[in-house]
Amino acid sequence: MTARSEASSSRRGSEYHLSPDDGVLDLPLLDDHHRTTAHAIQEWVFDNSDLWEDPEDRRSPVTTGKEIRRALGAARWFEFLHPGSEGDRTRGDARSLCLIRRHLAYAEDLADFSFSIQALAAAPLVRYGTVEQRNRWLPGMSRGDSSGTLALSEPSAGSDLSAVELRATPVDGGYALTGRKAWIAGGDSADVHSVLARTGEGPGPLGLSLLLVPSDTPGLTVEPVGSIAPRSFSHLRFDGCFVPARNVIGRPGQGYSIAMEILERFRMTVGAAALGFGRRAANAAAARARGRNLGSGYLADLGTVRSVLAEMEVKLNAASLLVTRAAWDLDHERRGFAESSSIAKLYATESAQEVADATVQIFGAAGVEAGSLPERLYRQVRSLRIYEGTSEIQRSIIADSALGRAARRER
Repeated sequence: MTARSEASSSRRGSEYHLSPDDGVLDLPLLDDHHRTTAHAIQEWVFDNSDLWEDPEDRRSPVTTGKEIRRALGAARWFEFLHPGSEGDRTRGDARSLCLIRRHLAYAEDLADFSFSIQALAAAPLVRYGTVEQRNRWLPGMSRGDSSGTLALSEPSAGSDLSAVELRATPVDGGYALTGRKAWIAGGDSADVHSVLARTGEGPGPLGLSLLLVPSDTPGLTVEPVGSIAPRSFSHLRFDGCFVPARNVIGRPGQGYSIAMEILERFRMTVGAAALGFGRRAANAAAARARGRNLGSGYLADLGTVRSVLAEMEVKLNAASLLVTRAAWDLDHERRGFAESSSIAKLYATESAQEVADATVQIFGAAGVEAGSLPERLYRQVRSLRIYEGTSEIQRSIIADSALGRAARRER
């Protein structure tokens, strides 16, 4: 047995025997291949946790993220990204993605980040790419050898993508890109960027297209950005970057609708990641309450603490059902999946933040110590309430859906 496998095996029986599963695997909303996927990703975590847990490892999140991505690729977790692959493509449905993200987030933030950004970046190519585009980029991404980004946000255009200002001026044979993108996940290690830019086919969202921009394109500058949780983020600056017309994903002017569809499909998976963080926090809080001596008893004997632990369980169980229901809706192509996805994302991320905050409180001063589990989870879960549409945007989407149903009933 190698030193790596010995280190991984030693974690079995510790906190890693705890799963983020809360009974949802037994429900008829999931099939046998989902249960197989959940067990397989948990085994992968057991066997690869040394990638992120070596206490002497002080590498950057970019370096660690690359190693995790390559390990995921070597284990064939990205095969579903390659339409020509003969491997297991069942892992690419929404319910599988949610289970994978839940288990990875429970284990390690960067593991979930590396998996999710790869899947998100490849999605426009998988769904709308030409044969040439797919053959150029998806094989490497499915192996974990290369990576991409979905570059949507700008300094003045976050949740409102119709406000994108990055200009793609038509020139002979393609477009010249001039402007900026901001807070792009995985930007400082990506090989290609799917960039939403204004090509001018119409006003507002009608004038936006999605363009493939390789990272070695002349005029492209990548500026790394720090964040409260150590992840790979960057600003992108385009100074007259030439992009050939063949690099348009879908059709010119279709970029906004493609981007919105991809976000709708992935929002529920953000909720799934939040469940992983939240369950890790709740398990830690319960263990702390049981083991923390308090005079003649334990912290868990206090009624106030027991009430907090009960609220954690209610929120996480409700969020789990909402996430699974939204993924089921998408897998069965139900028309209301976008609303279900927003509901799941909103409730799960807000609940996970509340659970993480309550965990810090239960740990007391130990919970705010830099590097402690509660402190890390508190920071890691925070950005999920912003990713792929803020909580405020989700509330607006949900309200619009409710108002639309009311109007239809009144007709």
